[in-house]
Amino acid sequence: METSLYLPVKSFLEGLGYTVKGEIGHCDLVALRDDDPAVVVIGELKLSFNLELILQGVDRMSVGDEIWLAAQLSARGKGREGDPRYRNLCRRLGFGLLGVGKAGEVEVLVSPTAPTPRKDPRRRSRLVEEHRRRRGDPAAGGSTRKPIMTAYRQQALACAAAMATAPQRPRDLKPTCPDAQKILHRNVYGWFERSERVVYTLTATGRSAVAAWGPPPLSGTAEHDRPPAALR
Repeated sequence: METSLYLPVKSFLEGLGYTVKGEIGHCDLVALRDDDPAVVVIGELKLSFNLELILQGVDRMSVGDEIWLAAQLSARGKGREGDPRYRNLCRRLGFGLLGVGKAGEVEVLVSPTAPTPRKDPRRRSRLVEEHRRRRGDPAAGGSTRKPIMTAYRQQALACAAAMATAPQRPRDLKPTCPDAQKILHRNVYGWFERSERVVYTLTATGRSAVAAWGPPPLSGTAEHDRPPAALR
């Protein structure tokens, strides 16, 4: 039961100088410190780390100054407490996160004063670049059962569509696909093969791709270097 977590968490907060009392105003615990009575600390307890625990913490933000969420640690450490997304959500909300072991030991997983996770500038720039390079809006949000029509795939299809009737040289494709040389050389999808030293033709896989996807709506393609693996 959740009450089994109360004494370990109470002892932890008392070690920080707080006086802790349970079940006050629908809060699992409320803690105050004599030297700073203006700071109200609220704790919420659950047997496992889940969304409901987060939502309780959000509700308590309107009355508490410091929110601690506590749950029992999973047996093999494979529960939500090990999920970086769960921890990052607590950091962004300013919640403290405590894990309680079977023997009553308390582990601080996230401090309520932990800095908010910084943005990932590299990942952010890749999103912006992919949005800028993609022509039209070829992929419906939420798609999971077929490959995503990325900007790289659009360029590769443009090359394949142009080669559907006859082999081509990269320089012949450059007016509509500036990166034709890189795309044909890397051959990420296995659509192309060399028929001569500087001439490429379509493979059976490439012909199937053109038939399945059709030529993309390209109208001048922005430059790019190597496509991120996640966006190919």
